[in-house]
Amino acid sequence: MNVIIVEDELAASDNLSYLLNEINPAIKVVTVLDTVKEAVEFFSRPYDAVLVFMDIHLADGISFEIFDQVEIDIPIIFTTAYDQYALKAFKVNSIDYLLKPIDEEELEDALNRFEIQTQQKGMDEHQVKGLLELIQKKAGKSYKSTFLAGQGNQLTPIKTEKIAYFFIDTGVVKAVLFDESSYALDSKLEEIEESLDPTVFYRANRQFIIHRDAIVNIKYYFNSKLLLTVAPPCTEPIVVSKAKATDFKKWMSV
Repeated sequence: MNVIIVEDELAASDNLSYLLNEINPAIKVVTVLDTVKEAVEFFSRPYDAVLVFMDIHLADGISFEIFDQVEIDIPIIFTTAYDQYALKAFKVNSIDYLLKPIDEEELEDALNRFEIQTQQKGMDEHQVKGLLELIQKKAGKSYKSTFLAGQGNQLTPIKTEKIAYFFIDTGVVKAVLFDESSYALDSKLEEIEESLDPTVFYRANRQFIIHRDAIVNIKYYFNSKLLLTVAPPCTEPIVVSKAKATDFKKWMSV
């Protein structure tokens, strides 16, 4: 299967190519385009591809400018860190919308939907509803300031600002505080992630969500991954994947 990547960040296009190859080695990236101008020139000529992965912010403008100048008649999966552009994505031949950093499982799901929808142009009602809910949820969102931890027959309130990290320990989600105390929470890590301020907490991997003030050291790990040291110390290694490493470094640099 031939695909095209429209992306102006080399690290992002390399990551996407890597993930596509991990999911299906038969996927071939025909070309990587990094500007609106290059994309317009490319899509003005015949091309051999069945799917486009397109970032919204390009080196010389917004990718939606491409559609004002040329028609792209194959499905598009948008990849961007800015979900406020989702509504515009409905107006072009889009089958999905992935937020950066791209998660391998979500990418695989998008490819599966592409295979199902090869004869269908545009997004179905379920996808449109999902994106609308995402936008509405992000707009004016407030974040959780207190968690309740069950201890015996009582509930203990825990201020979010005092939590160094959340992690899954033998199937139980725990909150570890900066004072080294820990509490079991009756919540899924995904639910907790949605309730936290993303400028303060980061989902490092499937097991950990970390407060930025808990991170004391970052080391380069094998295969371009990152290894984090936190305080209070954790017995489990906290690894940020290659796909998320660039985004994590940007997050830490804010």
